[in-house]
Amino acid sequence: MTTTVRRPYLWAIGLAAAFATLTVAVALIADLPLRDPDGLVGPAGIRLPVIVAVLFCLDVAPRSVARAWRGGGSALRAMHEVVGERWTVHRAAIALIGLVSFYVTYASYRNLKSFLPILTDGLHDRSLLEFERVAALGVDPATILHQVLGTGVAAQALSVVYLFFLIFIPISLGAALIWSRDLHRGLWYVTALGINWILGTAVYFLLPTMGPVFVEPTLFAALPTTGVSELQVVLMAERAEVLAGQATEAIGGIAAFPSLHVSIAFTAAAIASLVGLPRWVSALLWGFFGLTTVATVYFGWHYVVDDIAGVAIGAVAVWAGGLATGHDVIAAVRRQLARPAQSAARLT
Repeated sequence: MTTTVRRPYLWAIGLAAAFATLTVAVALIADLPLRDPDGLVGPAGIRLPVIVAVLFCLDVAPRSVARAWRGGGSALRAMHEVVGERWTVHRAAIALIGLVSFYVTYASYRNLKSFLPILTDGLHDRSLLEFERVAALGVDPATILHQVLGTGVAAQALSVVYLFFLIFIPISLGAALIWSRDLHRGLWYVTALGINWILGTAVYFLLPTMGPVFVEPTLFAALPTTGVSELQVVLMAERAEVLAGQATEAIGGIAAFPSLHVSIAFTAAAIASLVGLPRWVSALLWGFFGLTTVATVYFGWHYVVDDIAGVAIGAVAVWAGGLATGHDVIAAVRRQLARPAQSAARLT
């Protein structure tokens, strides 16, 4: 259920503006450079618009072809009609606001994350390593996963899952703001993403850690070379460049507690379920969440407690994002809990 919220995009704008202001202030005070975050598929400032353009074409083209086929008119005219119907000035403006707000918040998050090793003293990895060993009766959780899943096919498969996350965010964002018929739902997702970045960054600074693979690499020596292992080498080299203060375009990207991979995957799956997307979509997203969670521990990106914290942050982001955009999260949860009982009643 949704309630009327005047200008539900204002929270996304406000969060982005506040977070960007904080980031610029920290950069100026600490005399640190601001950079456009990049990844394996290019800078975010280029990657996001390209993905959005592709999704826009996939939204318009099939509808245009179908309309031209049914009406016998030209495809160009049909496309003009579809764009006019689907993409009013208001809808385009809301989608643009969501995309820009996301990018500003994400860029701020990545820059503050890069400042982390320079502005904080000490790491808490040893404490977390010992805590998890004691909790697992003297065995590291990653080692347990290696023994249960093996270090062959599982490593390659989980590597694909983990690296897919790098394009999952812009794809899911584009789908929420471009494919969705209800931009109100898309704004919920955008706002929740922003809350994830902000809460995650705050906790990074409260409890700075690097992750098991960077402080105890011998635990992961049996794993084969994968895209994940190559990314870990790159990130470690970039961290060294940042700490050395070299003239580099590198932006640091290592921080373990909490796992924002887990929090974002949880957010996407939870919102998809709460807004009533088709069950197969929700099932895929929950499966992606589960595999991502396993991958973070398997490859040593995170401790188990990082993933637990990630779920907690994701849950807060879903709730707060829903509240900000006029979605009754409690009522939506109750509806989801009632669905199995209703299905069972129909079968009896």
